Parts: sequence; C-alpha cells; structure tokens
Amino acid sequence: MSELKIAVMGVAGRMGRELVRAAMSQPGCTVVGGIERDRSEAIGQDIGTLAGLGPIGVNVTSDALELIARSEAILDFTSPAATVEFAGLAANARIVHVIGTTGLSDSDEAAIAAAGRHATIVKAGNMSLGVNLLTAITRRVAQALDAEFDIEIVEMHHKHKVDAPSGTALMLGHAAAAGREITLKEHTARARDGHTGSRRTGDIGFASLRGGDVIGDHTVIFAGPGERIELTHRATDRSIFARGAVKAAIWGRGKASPGVYAMTDVLGL
Repeated sequence: MSELKIAVMGVAGRMGRELVRAAMSQPGCTVVGGIERDRSEAIGQDIGTLAGLGPIGVNVTSDALELIARSEAILDFTSPAATVEFAGLAANARIVHVIGTTGLSDSDEAAIAAAGRHATIVKAGNMSLGVNLLTAITRRVAQALDAEFDIEIVEMHHKHKVDAPSGTALMLGHAAAAGREITLKEHTARARDGHTGSRRTGDIGFASLRGGDVIGDHTVIFAGPGERIELTHRATDRSIFARGAVKAAIWGRGKASPGVYAMTDVLGL
C-alpha cells in the first residue's frame, strides 16, 4: 500500500508540530502539507523546519481546499469553527478526518455528524491509549457501583487552555453517565460557588484547575460511604496524543464505510 498522505491543520502550533513529528516518524505515512491562518508568520515556511526535523520540502499554506484535495487524511487539533469548516471539506473529498479539537458546541457536533455521512471521522477528547483505557474502566466502575457512590472528575491543564471542562474530562463524564444509564447533560454539576446547597444525588461533578505547563491530569473519583476509589491518568508528553492521532488516521484509511468513530473503536475497546 502507498504511503498515507497526511495534512496537519494548525501546523505551527505546539500540537501541530507534535503531529508533524509523529506522522513523519510513522512508517507508511508522509506529511504532504499543513495549514495556518491567513497572515500567519508561518505561511511559506518549511513544515519540517517548524517541527525541528529540518527541511522536508513542504511549506505551510493557508489554502485548505487545495491541500485537502491532495491529502488522504487530515489531523485537526484546532478550534471549533475551523474544525467544522475542515469537516465539510473532508466530507466533500471523502477523506479521513481525525479530530482532537475540544470545546465543541451542540451545533458543531451536529455539523460533524453530518460530515460523517461522507467522511471517515475519528473524534476524541483525548487520543492517548492510557486515557481511552481509563474511559473504558470508568464506564465499568460506574456500572458496578450504585448511586451511593458520587462521581467527581478533576482535571488540570496548563494556564493557556481556553476551554473547561477539558474534552477528556467530558469524555470521562460521558463514560460514567453511560455506565449509570443516564445522560450527562441532565446529571452534571460544573459550577459551585457560594451557598450551593447539598450535592444532588446522581450528578457527575467537574472541577477544572489551570496553571503552569501541565499537559493534562485527570482523576475520576467514586466517593461512597466509608470508602473512595480514584482512577488517575497523568500525561507528561504531548507526543502521546500525536501518536494516537496518526494511529487513528491509519485505522480510518482502512474503513469501508464513512461515519463518526471514537478512539475506543480504533483501539478495539
């Protein structure tokens, strides 16, 4: 099989550069281009140089339509508005779209689901193997324990992260809700300040911490009468997300039918 032609969206950012390094180090994959916003200082620069690999003869562009037309997969850890735009272009081109973007609204999710009728989309709040294992375990534990065990999810990220709770925290919340056979939307507690009253039974609570250069810490707490279970994942290297995204692109290439898939599908969980 020929090399998988990958394009990296937001290629000059921290995650974009990680994605380039991961794709270039994966046998059977090649980076054919990368996107940045109009007027970005990165436009025209060599993608390999930006990623610290040395020149690879491929430059940053702002023309998403042209790049997607010559790609087989795009890796997208950008912004909700950009991701929705890329989803439409990827659907028209019938290529694989790997989405690690967080902070998506209900309307964004609906647009991505519509694109999934024509493109193979792999979307996850976190692409790492460890977090997806944690997600599967969280669902099983929530299923095993009754409502006497309150569920709280605590996450911490670097001070520059703009959305909260994190996409990973919400992924874990949805897993816990699925285990309890409830919907997260109707059983969530995200803001506590002042005289809030006692905790509502059955809610899944979230706490978001921001500071320093923390890549991502997530803990799911099951607090019951006289005992507590804590499940924790700590990310110490962004490359884990990039490697997972490349794995998802390779997996998506082999799918016979379009649709919106999760990393748990990629990993067989």
